[in-house]
Amino acid sequence: MNKRRIWEISRAGSLDRLRLRDDVLPDPGPEEVVVASRASGLNFADIFACLGLYSATPPGAFIPGLEFAGEVIATGSKVKKFKKKQKVMGVTRFGGYASHVCVDQRALLGLPAGWTFEEGAALLAQGLTAYYALFELGALRKGGLVLVHSAAGGVGLLALEMLQKFGATAIATVGNPGKIALLKERYNLDDQQILVRSSTSRQFQQQLKRAIDYTGQPGLDLVLDSIMGPYFWPAYRALQPAGRLVLFGAADWMPSGRRPNYLKLAWSYLQRPRLDPLAMISENKSLMAFNLIWLWDRILDLEPMARSMLQMKLRPPHVGHRFAFEQAPDALRLFQSGSTAGKVVLQLN
Repeated sequence: MNKRRIWEISRAGSLDRLRLRDDVLPDPGPEEVVVASRASGLNFADIFACLGLYSATPPGAFIPGLEFAGEVIATGSKVKKFKKKQKVMGVTRFGGYASHVCVDQRALLGLPAGWTFEEGAALLAQGLTAYYALFELGALRKGGLVLVHSAAGGVGLLALEMLQKFGATAIATVGNPGKIALLKERYNLDDQQILVRSSTSRQFQQQLKRAIDYTGQPGLDLVLDSIMGPYFWPAYRALQPAGRLVLFGAADWMPSGRRPNYLKLAWSYLQRPRLDPLAMISENKSLMAFNLIWLWDRILDLEPMARSMLQMKLRPPHVGHRFAFEQAPDALRLFQSGSTAGKVVLQLN
């Protein structure tokens, strides 16, 4: 009987319930591939799921993790695209914090030549989020002006990379000034295009107006919002007619402790933005929202997007923090702090 190592949480509600243990490695079904993982990527969804604040959280015990990269060690009888020892990267609807992962072959892609396993584990979940927001929902046009929140995070950096390749202009926001250097070095953004978010809606509105004026455009064409909080309304109001705000997260609601503060969350919920559909018609603006994990049941929809994304010839993602697989709780706490820049990954031998 083959075994693997997994990080499992007995039930959602607290990061303290996460445990490392041995598990049985399943044999692949006819369309499945078993991958010996060499790196697992961290996402905000992992923390929200462990805390029980994620709508897609599995009931009972589960293995966190949405993406990984490694080597194929076994294939099902109907698998033709992959062979043993091939380097791959993939996505999974939870189950990524494991030494071995068994997934449908459609959830895998070959690792691009010259990329490390850590870079492969940093691409798909966050890259597909950025691509879907920009092009599938955002309908971005060349020359458009795009506000990218949390620009030094995994999704933000990949979105900036795509905007640069596509020929659009970015305004980037970060939570602290220590992340500015990375954006300037990697994407050659001007100081006026990078905003260290003020703590109040009014101050952020003023920051955003100065940045838009600097670009010479009348307003935003698209907003990628993974934060919400006090930054929602200034960004929405700054949209041009036919502009779109794409919401795919609420990082401003991220609990700082190992357990949720339900009173604080309730207050945030009561203060959440409310839009009037009739006013949206007259303003000719759109709000779109999505959660990529619900698309993984339609895996055939994701594969063409992933291939289109790779055809953009993106540089390998920026991996800012590496932890040993056994240090998953430490990695999650750092990620939860909001002080990370780039992707956080777990490494396996």
